[in-house]
Amino acid sequence: MTKSIAEINEKIAKGQAVVVTAEEVIDLVRKKGTAKAAKEVDVVTTGTFGPMCSSGAYFNLGHSQPRIKAGGGQVYLNDVPAYTGIAAVDIFLGATALPDDDPRNRSHPGEFKYGGGHVIEELVAGNDVRLVVNAHGTDCYPRRKIETWINLQSMNEAVLFNIRNAYQNYNVAVNLGDRTLYTYMGVLKPRLGNANYSTSGQLSPLFNDPYYKTIGVGTRIFLGGGVGYVAWHGTQHNPGALRTDKGVPRRGGGTLAVIGDLKQMSPRWLVGTSFLGYGATLTVGIGVPIPILSEEILEYAAVTDEEIIAPVIDYFEAYPQRSPEVLGEVTYAQLKSGSIKIKRKQVPTASLSSYSRAVEIATTLKGWIKKGEFRLTEPVAPLPGVESGIIIKPMQERPLEKEG
Repeated sequence: MTKSIAEINEKIAKGQAVVVTAEEVIDLVRKKGTAKAAKEVDVVTTGTFGPMCSSGAYFNLGHSQPRIKAGGGQVYLNDVPAYTGIAAVDIFLGATALPDDDPRNRSHPGEFKYGGGHVIEELVAGNDVRLVVNAHGTDCYPRRKIETWINLQSMNEAVLFNIRNAYQNYNVAVNLGDRTLYTYMGVLKPRLGNANYSTSGQLSPLFNDPYYKTIGVGTRIFLGGGVGYVAWHGTQHNPGALRTDKGVPRRGGGTLAVIGDLKQMSPRWLVGTSFLGYGATLTVGIGVPIPILSEEILEYAAVTDEEIIAPVIDYFEAYPQRSPEVLGEVTYAQLKSGSIKIKRKQVPTASLSSYSRAVEIATTLKGWIKKGEFRLTEPVAPLPGVESGIIIKPMQERPLEKEG
């Protein structure tokens, strides 16, 4: 049994497509079997909603009168610095950017109350943001200073461009030390006081297409409440990660670079987030449709939390020192039960991502497709797979040569 994306899109146009979420398809396969369910189902929708660094947005501010050259100067949005090394009025705002006067961790743990992710949330909420530009002035761009209010509608372009999102599996973080740790995986209590993880498990996009057979460059997705696209594989894309017999990565695997029109998006699905003692970021909602082109694709898309394994890593010593030590492996079913056993101790678990919001994303995307408002796209290029030989390398440190 095989289908094509064109055939599925034709059924979507006629209102005849059978669309289910990645949660719903599990019971369907259990009741009807893979072969029968694959003939019936056309699309499986996925979702994830969690903190995603390597996110940001680029903007074209428009030209002032007289003109000003922001490029090479300083630009601040609500006191958060943006990157200006692009062009005269094109800037990029990173989700983890912080105001110059933020105390950081000088009084540990710092609160990191406001950063680039919060500015992005304010913009998609329709709020005005204070823009300050300091420039050096040129013959063609003579102005040296601007202080004004801007919003999404006043900008020519506002584009969310996240270079690493939707991680295909990730660590379960614990703390073997004797003091509290403040990390990007949240607050970790000493002596195995808690265990934090961060994906939606069986609903997460790349768990449902572990070998990237349907997801590639150009795949249309739910992004931040609007429509976006897979732009490339994300940074730290690691298709060669250790896998189970069913192909599910047991370590951090693939990642996605995604792009979309920020003006379509919603503050419900793009949320500025603060991590105590670590920094600021952006919580992002992503949903990817999986076209059921064959029985094989459906079998992957029916993956369950019991079949997904994650490594338990000590963030006191092993993670910061890049030690390969893994304390053990647990399933997402065990993580979602509320506690896991590590070193003969029951450790309470908590997720940094929201499963209920992931269900909402998958359900919303399902509704768009069933109404004919969202069509599937044929990827123009595949994501690098296991055969690519990609290896994630550590930084190669070399001492700087002495002058003279």
